[in-house]
Amino acid sequence: MDTEILARIQFAFTIAFHYIYPPLSIGIGLIMVIMEGMYLKTGQKQYEILTRFWLKIFAITFGIGVATGIIMEFEFGTNWAVYSRYVGDIFGSALAAEGLFAFGLESAFLGILLFGWNRVSPKVHFISTIGVFLGSMFSAVWIVVANSWQQTPAGYHIVGEGFDARAEVTDFWAMVFNPSSVDRIIHVWQGAFLAGAFLVLSVHAYYLLKGRYVEISKKAFKIALAIATIFSLSQLISGHSSADGVSENQPAKLAAMEGHYEASAPADLYLLGWVNDETQEVTGIKLPGGLSFLVHQDFEAPITGLNAFPKEDRPGQVNAVFQFYHIMISIGMFLIALTLYASFLWWRGKIFDKKWLLKIFAFSVLLPQIANQVGWFSAEMGRQPWIVYGHLRTNEGFSQEVSSNQILFSLILFLVVYAILFLLFIYSVNKKIKHGPYDEAKNPDEFLKYV
Repeated sequence: MDTEILARIQFAFTIAFHYIYPPLSIGIGLIMVIMEGMYLKTGQKQYEILTRFWLKIFAITFGIGVATGIIMEFEFGTNWAVYSRYVGDIFGSALAAEGLFAFGLESAFLGILLFGWNRVSPKVHFISTIGVFLGSMFSAVWIVVANSWQQTPAGYHIVGEGFDARAEVTDFWAMVFNPSSVDRIIHVWQGAFLAGAFLVLSVHAYYLLKGRYVEISKKAFKIALAIATIFSLSQLISGHSSADGVSENQPAKLAAMEGHYEASAPADLYLLGWVNDETQEVTGIKLPGGLSFLVHQDFEAPITGLNAFPKEDRPGQVNAVFQFYHIMISIGMFLIALTLYASFLWWRGKIFDKKWLLKIFAFSVLLPQIANQVGWFSAEMGRQPWIVYGHLRTNEGFSQEVSSNQILFSLILFLVVYAILFLLFIYSVNKKIKHGPYDEAKNPDEFLKYV
């Protein structure tokens, strides 16, 4: 296997593993803010217990997320030196802003959040919870800004030629608000809120099915269901807006997402299917002209297809982009149906009578995680063959001095270390869940006396 493919596999593996944790941290952070806010507003100790319980899981998730995120910054230097030189000014400013606005905020309040119970007033602790939550959101902002600049570069000029070429920032705010950044930030935030909400739904559905912590779990389940319903629906709006931006700024990616080859013709919208890149045909269930309607509100409007681009300038793995994109859409539609039906039962006062529905929620924790992962895979593979769209090809961005054997060896080490980290994460979270929010031998108020 050549050096470029190994470097891409290693980066895909490490970032996919890392991306399990930041969305959970952001999503759990939002739920902790709501639970602690409810405690301050109502004075009910059950909300305090819920906040303390989810803070423990947040701390585990946050810690592993930080540790696995550091690895990628080293990978930029070892495996992607040409790319790092090219985008150094752009990424440097975005990552510096992340350090100032996100890490600064998180580090200022994290200690109080984790160890401040009974040492600061409830209001100060609540402010710390909000501070850490906002810090995690700002961290996502700057990472997505940097990635979005790769998709739709803006606010820069190119200095130098060949391997010495690099992009310099000429307009910081044009770089930050590049054509795709706002849509993608909102979409990423919503995916993160869903990841956290469905973890909470899963854990408390499990407790309800087991008859443990029933009253407290009903409160947590309702909070998480409200968040899940709102952001499942709002994903439709941000997803449509993001797709509109892709149609304008990266038409080859949109064409790959729907397997549309004709250079300029009405495009179908597939519910599911299989793309044969050799025959340029898609077999599946489709709405004729559906993509044209979504983009132009006209079933007959032409959409730019893959054949409008030279073969060397369009994504190589069209079927993979198609499948990842449609898995994300299918999961999103299922989550909308699931949360709307559950909210309807909540309104009717029957949500906790449906054991089969609670079982679905108990296993649903995996769905937002899968959707987040495949969404990123479709976005990144759809950008190929460019690492910086329209400027730097992926096969020009990797380090010229590193060998395939060196990358393969480090990839094996990452596999081993990350397998251990993942098992440690599952063991730790499972232990906290089995232990539960409080000692079942005591009622919540008695339990809090000894916290």
